[in-house]
Amino acid sequence: MGTESKSNSGQVIHLGKDNSLANVYMKELRCKETQVNRMRFRENVYRLGQIAAYEISKSLNFSTTTIETPLAEAEAKVLTDQPVIATILRAGLPLYHGLLSFFDEADSAFISAYRKHDQFDGFEIEMTSISCPTIKDRTIILCDPMLATGQSLVKTIKAIQNLGNPFHIIICTVIASEEGIEYVSQQFPTFPIYTFAVDPELNAKSYIVPGLGDAGDLSFGPKIQE
Repeated sequence: MGTESKSNSGQVIHLGKDNSLANVYMKELRCKETQVNRMRFRENVYRLGQIAAYEISKSLNFSTTTIETPLAEAEAKVLTDQPVIATILRAGLPLYHGLLSFFDEADSAFISAYRKHDQFDGFEIEMTSISCPTIKDRTIILCDPMLATGQSLVKTIKAIQNLGNPFHIIICTVIASEEGIEYVSQQFPTFPIYTFAVDPELNAKSYIVPGLGDAGDLSFGPKIQE
């Protein structure tokens, strides 16, 4: 049995750069006329999760094994190590389910983190819980649809690292801001970022522009503001 190893360390993999159906799903996610359909919005994020899973799988380690077909022996490729798919609740759930539908034997991790706003309209990232399997020497695929400032991702990654020593962490998002990419890459230069769009700026409330709005609210309905 042979083993193949690949790596995309420390780079941004722009999955929406070339023409594909991913661009159609992104158009519907961004358009305020179609994004009001929550089921459609979740389904499009789910589809992007599946596309991302396929692309991410190219960077993982595979082995060659021999199987029996009804007619003869044949060589087949199998994933050497199943990843752990981690998601930041609640906005990350549709993207997580898309990834999990392709990595069907993966383990899962769930992180509860949110922006806690103050009276001056600033915010800090509040993390209330994290639930995950053993992560020592494993590959983590961390998904969150919007990489805005990058603060929640950095805080989440540090929390995951405190629970063990993962082999590698891969970041998967739908839209990333240039500022967020720079911030995360400064903190973790070897972790690849898979995204379907790179947007140029953040507004005064640190939302991505042009972005698409609040992915959690569009998927599951507006939440009570704290």
